[in-house]
Amino acid sequence: MPRYLLTAKQIVAARDRDLVDGEGLIVRVKETSCRAVLRFTSPVSHKRRELGLGLVSRQSLQAAGETLVAARGAAEDARRLIRDGLDPIEVRDAKRAEVRAKEEAEKAATKEAAGSLRRFARNYHEEHVEPLRSTRHAQQWINSIERNVPGIFLDRPIDSITPLELLDTLVPIMRRVPETGSRIYRRLSTVFDAAVIGGLVAANPAGPIQRELRRRVGQVERTNYAAMDYRKLPAFVKRLQAAPGTAARCLEFAILTGARTTEALNTEWSEIDFEAHTWTVPFARMKAGQRHVVYLSDRTLEVLEAQYGHNDQLVFPSVTGSGKPMSNMSLAMTLRRLGEKQVTVHGFRASFSTWAYEMNIATPGAIEASLAHRERDRVTAAYNRATFIAERRALMTCWSSFVEGRPVARADGTPVTDAAVIRFPAQEAKRTG
Repeated sequence: MPRYLLTAKQIVAARDRDLVDGEGLIVRVKETSCRAVLRFTSPVSHKRRELGLGLVSRQSLQAAGETLVAARGAAEDARRLIRDGLDPIEVRDAKRAEVRAKEEAEKAATKEAAGSLRRFARNYHEEHVEPLRSTRHAQQWINSIERNVPGIFLDRPIDSITPLELLDTLVPIMRRVPETGSRIYRRLSTVFDAAVIGGLVAANPAGPIQRELRRRVGQVERTNYAAMDYRKLPAFVKRLQAAPGTAARCLEFAILTGARTTEALNTEWSEIDFEAHTWTVPFARMKAGQRHVVYLSDRTLEVLEAQYGHNDQLVFPSVTGSGKPMSNMSLAMTLRRLGEKQVTVHGFRASFSTWAYEMNIATPGAIEASLAHRERDRVTAAYNRATFIAERRALMTCWSSFVEGRPVARADGTPVTDAAVIRFPAQEAKRTG
């Protein structure tokens, strides 16, 4: 039979039939597919067989012609194998098996090289952390894991660790050292992400445990820790608002915004947008090295307005008249004067986080983004931007209401209880629209 009987025009126009191109090559047209097939008699088994040669396009005459030419080339390769006494299907399957075996061997070698969680974490640290951080910060990164996570756990094969085992390991750490524990969780999550990409584990065990981890840790009485129990905050803030001085105002500002101490102390007027109700902290002052936008409540704006005129650049200047920001000690002394000797300024971030998670006020993404944790990069990509901003604004408004002793309410005005979830404005509009 002659070959090359088909044209591109015939392929595009055909409907549900086999089109013969010659010497066993056909183009099988169906409603949802169009494939090239070579019919042949196996020189090995002497049975009639069909070898799939891939898709043939019908989107245009040019595409149909190009894919038909490719199918003819593949058919000729198969015919050469048949003339040599080989079955092209068996040859194809053998090549696929060889590739699979090679991939499995490479994966096994990678797993053996990675070995334990400790070894993989060290490899990740060496390749991805050390080149990007100072020597001191890079060493702190790996030390926080190896000094706090039990050695028997770190020496487990990385692919054997389950979410529940990771949860049970992290809870005692976060109860003992909340801020360090949070860092360890984020760092291990990053390590497991890299292990997933490397094919060492099927899924990141840190992903499913985030809410449960916060819930369990949030139930712990925190009076022995640096963070103030959030239930005591309204009474404390009332005393703080009655205290005079710039340090008291800066401390209240730090509490209301969930900011780190140095971020609050160095706030400049150029970073405040009174119309947009935002404070934009430049990347140079952020721990993660990324610009951070804080959404300001009405009370936070009142604190700022009361500071206007003290200094042209700084919102909270030193009372010494040096034109420099106040020192960390100024805020710490304010806490001491108010009788809080066991609480640190930084601990109020943990108070905010525990309140938000334990009361189920907002989504984890909105909470972590408000704290300027690195997770916000993934969260922002997963949310509609306008909706995500509305959630963060509402969260900070609710936090301000809570610390001032006022009710925390949904968009429809109904109060939030321990078991209730706040309905953000954007979600409410979507629900009723």
